[in-house]
Amino acid sequence: MVKSAEELVTIADALANPVRIKILKLLCEKEWYVYELAKVLGISRQLLYLHLRKLEKAGLVESELRLEPDDPRAKKYYRAKKFMIVIDNETIKNLEV
Repeated sequence: MVKSAEELVTIADALANPVRIKILKLLCEKEWYVYELAKVLGISRQLLYLHLRKLEKAGLVESELRLEPDDPRAKKYYRAKKFMIVIDNETIKNLEV
């Protein structure tokens, strides 16, 4: 449940971009390695990281660094967190402002 006006603005800002909605949709289906996700979306990894940072700040996605047995470099995987956002009159009335 959204508790503060600041939290609501952060979530709304994260969802205010069609690319971030597409990213979130893909992450709801499965977890993705950043390189693969950037390739599927047709955007650079740098731009993808900017979008993912906003989604992570809003508490909608999470990441994990993993070491693969055959690769000495760690890979960053992202997945959607479980969330439910309800914005109704009662939510707005009870916001901390």
